[in-house]
Amino acid sequence: MRAVIQRVSHASVTIEGKAKSAIEQGYLILLGICNEDTIEDVDWLIHKIVGLRVFDDDNHVMNRDIKEVDGNVLVISQFTLFASYKKGNRPSWFKAGSHEHAIPLYETFCKKLEEQLGKTVGTGEFGADMKVELLNDGPVTICMDTKNKE
Repeated sequence: MRAVIQRVSHASVTIEGKAKSAIEQGYLILLGICNEDTIEDVDWLIHKIVGLRVFDDDNHVMNRDIKEVDGNVLVISQFTLFASYKKGNRPSWFKAGSHEHAIPLYETFCKKLEEQLGKTVGTGEFGADMKVELLNDGPVTICMDTKNKE
């Protein structure tokens, strides 16, 4: 499981010209799932994201987590995080999880994240052509991969 976490002032996702979700201060998370991912990967990643201290404290030091700033989260499925680009210039997606495997993990990830935060998490639509807008705050962008836990 791979995640790109961006600290944002605001973010939104639009599908077919209609706003699906929008948030103010918090995280935009691009989430990629492969067929080897499990519920343990979901739990590990949520633990790391919720505990990530990248919001400023009173001394302008990144020392607060998402809960301390009452931040919001928007999670977008992003199969392209598993692009293979070793041969040629056209990426292939054979490492990305199948819909049958990835959709339940994506939904579980969002549900468990909501439980940890105690608030609704904004989502996109798995497999849809989405238009994502954001204002990266900092910029702060963190990449996590559950296969690189050490």
